[in-house]
Amino acid sequence: MICALVTGGSRGIGRAICEKLAADSDYYILINYQGNEEAAKQCLSLVEGAGGKGEILKFDVSDSEAVETALQSWVDRNPEAVVEVIVNNAGIARDGLFMWMKKADWQSVLDISLNGFFHVTNFFIQKMLRNRYGRIINIVSVSGVKGTAGQTNYSAAKAGIIGATKALAQEVAKRNITVNAVAPGFIRTDMTADMDEKELVKMIPANRFGEAEEVADLVSFLASKKSSYITGEVININGGIYS
Repeated sequence: MICALVTGGSRGIGRAICEKLAADSDYYILINYQGNEEAAKQCLSLVEGAGGKGEILKFDVSDSEAVETALQSWVDRNPEAVVEVIVNNAGIARDGLFMWMKKADWQSVLDISLNGFFHVTNFFIQKMLRNRYGRIINIVSVSGVKGTAGQTNYSAAKAGIIGATKALAQEVAKRNITVNAVAPGFIRTDMTADMDEKELVKMIPANRFGEAEEVADLVSFLASKKSSYITGEVININGGIYS
């Protein structure tokens, strides 16, 4: 059983990625979620509807022990399974001006995005190196590339993953493992539902928000063998926003 793991896979961009990987590949899709089991089950139904197979895995990516326990338990139940693709998508936003930012809002955003990347990727990296193949795709943000006022914590977390992407890519490239980051701009999801879309499109040359499916198309390509000479890259998908 050859697998692709998508963290934060139950909703939004993560859900679109799970569905697209199911449609485009033969990967068994592991859908990670933290709290919303119903949304995770709905995602699994979409995966199956796209002709794929998979299962849901509940764990908090920011909790190292929870990640270790959940993933080791899954490996023990599936000793022949190989995880070839990791999509580090889990993340949260706790926006606010830095001068009023609470330590908890700073820490939780870094814990889920940046530490979550470490916990999940570190669990599988030695296995990927032994197998001499892997695709690691990190979902970052335009905020991590150029910085966004009111998102110092989110920008710091995503920028940290960008640096990790570039460094890790150099460490593992000889083993046919690619590591890339995808940096979406304004994408129409639950996370952007409360934003003033009419006002914000004025700063987007493409004059619209992107769709989660468009991000999923890019991730699916990076997860495929067609992308084998692309590594250490940050690919912006933002409708032309200066970055």
